[in-house]
Amino acid sequence: MSAAPPFPHLWQPLTIGRVDVKNRVMITGHTLLYGENGLVSDRHIAYFAERARGGAGLIVIEQQAAHVSGRNYLQGCTAYDPAIVPRYAKLAEACHVHGARVFAQLFCGGAQGAGTMYIDDWRPLLAPSAVASTQFQELPAAMEPPDIRAVIDGFVGSARHCRAAGLDGVEVHAAHSQLLGAFLSPAFNRRHDGYGGGVAQRCRIVLEIGEAIRKAVGSDLAVGLRLSASEFLPKGAGITLEQTEEQVEIFSRSGLFDFFDVSGGGYFAKHVSVTPMTSDQPEGFLAPAAKRLKAVAGNRAKVFVVGRIWNLALADEIVAAGAADMVAMTRAHMADPFVVEKARSGRADAIVHCVGAMVCVRRLGEQNHVTCLVNPAMGREARWGAGTLSPVAAGAAKRVLVVGGGPAGLRAAARAAERGHSVRLIERAATLGGRLRRLAALPLRGRWQVAIDDLVKTARGAGVALELGREASAADVAAADRIVVATGATWDRSGFSAYRPERDGIPGAGQANVVDIGDAIDRALAAPESLGRRVVILDETQDALPAGLAEILGRAGVQVEILTPGLFFGDALARSYDLPAIMRRLRTVGVVVTPQHFVERIDGAVVHAYGIWDGAARAIEDVDTLVLSLSRLPVDSLWREYEGRGADIRRVGDALAPRSIEAVIYEGEKAGRDV
Repeated sequence: MSAAPPFPHLWQPLTIGRVDVKNRVMITGHTLLYGENGLVSDRHIAYFAERARGGAGLIVIEQQAAHVSGRNYLQGCTAYDPAIVPRYAKLAEACHVHGARVFAQLFCGGAQGAGTMYIDDWRPLLAPSAVASTQFQELPAAMEPPDIRAVIDGFVGSARHCRAAGLDGVEVHAAHSQLLGAFLSPAFNRRHDGYGGGVAQRCRIVLEIGEAIRKAVGSDLAVGLRLSASEFLPKGAGITLEQTEEQVEIFSRSGLFDFFDVSGGGYFAKHVSVTPMTSDQPEGFLAPAAKRLKAVAGNRAKVFVVGRIWNLALADEIVAAGAADMVAMTRAHMADPFVVEKARSGRADAIVHCVGAMVCVRRLGEQNHVTCLVNPAMGREARWGAGTLSPVAAGAAKRVLVVGGGPAGLRAAARAAERGHSVRLIERAATLGGRLRRLAALPLRGRWQVAIDDLVKTARGAGVALELGREASAADVAAADRIVVATGATWDRSGFSAYRPERDGIPGAGQANVVDIGDAIDRALAAPESLGRRVVILDETQDALPAGLAEILGRAGVQVEILTPGLFFGDALARSYDLPAIMRRLRTVGVVVTPQHFVERIDGAVVHAYGIWDGAARAIEDVDTLVLSLSRLPVDSLWREYEGRGADIRRVGDALAPRSIEAVIYEGEKAGRDV
């Protein structure tokens, strides 16, 4: 007799309204930007169907505009357009065949967007009050009664489309500082007309939407709300947990809603709504709030919860403790669509984990198609999803040599081996992971080790022969039918920068007290004092390495100043929501950040800096070490040695062009599949 699968509380069925859900694991609404002409696309359908196939019990699809005021993404989707019905029907069929239930998340963006986004539809943004978003800085128009009526009608029409298409439910988005969330918030709702004032008045529009939807669709659909348990605004501003308890009592008493999907934060605290790797929030941090709200709702509605829930063991604990009826593991399913299926079949050790790298939200903020760093098949399911990895034909297996054990090399080796090729991977270092190793050693960045472990685990499981601590030899190359060069990149020590294209580098960069960021981190991890008492970091990357080095040194009592030619330090960190935690920590240890400055030259212990706008000179004296965090150069000597000499050899990843980690993992995936 086989053993029962672990996490038994997660596999219990649940009834939401009249909708039966097979287990307690769900995917919340998360924006993908795969829309085509405002409609759910085939890319959407392949994405969600893959996660239904992988065992998710409930899928809430990405934000669907319920009214024209909800069109705040260029590649977003609309629910109010009748043309959506056949697209929803195709999506429902693709997910239902695997036993998953599908809800649509209906929303309006409020002040969170730009009224001039669509060139043929310029209009003012609509919000409860004329309070601008701190992100978009556009002053919205305060809604008048006809605007409120039109929005309610939009939600009703959208719900009708969902019912006509065979979807199972709708989730009304009333969280995250968007339109309905702003109505619920005392920070953004300054009205005095019955739609603002106390908690009950701020709930009015949501109740009217719920009532109108129920009149239109009856109990055919499950109907629920997404709520922010707290907006996490400073000094008690905005929605607090105590106010949300009042809201949930009002909404539960109405009998209109079958569930409450509990989130937190908003556009003013996005690093809480979607927590980065560097977050100081504990895993499952919203579960206590959900438990309080569940006590308020009682048996009148179910409660779902999100919040940094990356593993099934924690999800099971949350359900077992009665904190929530369903647990959302959205990013976990982005990283591995088969989280549930693998756990239920006893293969939990094969799960590929989300590490909180935040490539997904960074791309969303850039209005790009969303994908996942550790899962390059995300968004490419039709091409790279389950069942697309074709085995090599009988007798056609090749001897594949992968040189380099970083993310690109490990990914390429695993995929080639899974196809049936004989694969050796040679790494000159004693450990695998490439540049991920330095990242994993930085403060708050330990989850990068999870990414390394998953890459290595997958390669070993596929049968890749891993040979560490040596260089690839001519004999190794000669014995291979295909050579994949994934030898990475090294930091440029010259100080060359596109900010100063007229010169080859920074005068004085050859001094012994000038080092690159990679060497500086290695030295600081071993002995922070080895870099001296005063360190200047010149950074163009705007990313994790200079911030991590600065914190390590600052905590050791080193005086650190970061110079950057950027408008501010940490642009990439801001786009991944890491900057709030990082800047708090840097300021705590006394790190000085000086933006809009570059280095003219270095003379001994004096760094001669200047302002990039006016050239105003500044001499920074008594500098023990200048750290250059500028650009990287490919390490491709092996490829250059054999390219053109008849060998089937190619470069991938940073050895071809130093790029982002998600780009080189993608390239490794492609290289492994192309053998």
